[in-house]
Amino acid sequence: MLRMAFFLFAFFASTLCALANPLPSNGTVAVVEKRVTHTGRGTWYDPGLGNCGYTDSSSDPVVAIGIGRYGDGGNCNQWIYIENTANGNVAYGQTRDSCQSCSDSDLDMSPDVFQQLASLDVGELTISWNFMPMSWSP
Repeated sequence: MLRMAFFLFAFFASTLCALANPLPSNGTVAVVEKRVTHTGRGTWYDPGLGNCGYTDSSSDPVVAIGIGRYGDGGNCNQWIYIENTANGNVAYGQTRDSCQSCSDSDLDMSPDVFQQLASLDVGELTISWNFMPMSWSP
């Protein structure tokens, strides 16, 4: 009988603690997105009409992702954080196209984005990158 009373006490005490945890002021729970960092090859290209349906220029901060990752275009307009692993320079680019010659970990960047990481003369560099949340914008 004492065991049963102790069990019921513990059960109701833990239930009350769980119910007493406060929620954010708007009553919703925030969903945290898992960030996956990719390491690959970074190159540059001259943008034009991309697979996402937008016409961009070399002065736009745009990126083409590997065709395997592009899929049905679900990442169109999503911003990407990009870091040059050799010097630590950082840039942000918006997904606007797919890259046929890129692996899923590679990015092809507009000159505007690439030049924030290194000189265009470098041509190719090692980068680490991740998608930012869909609603994020610099």
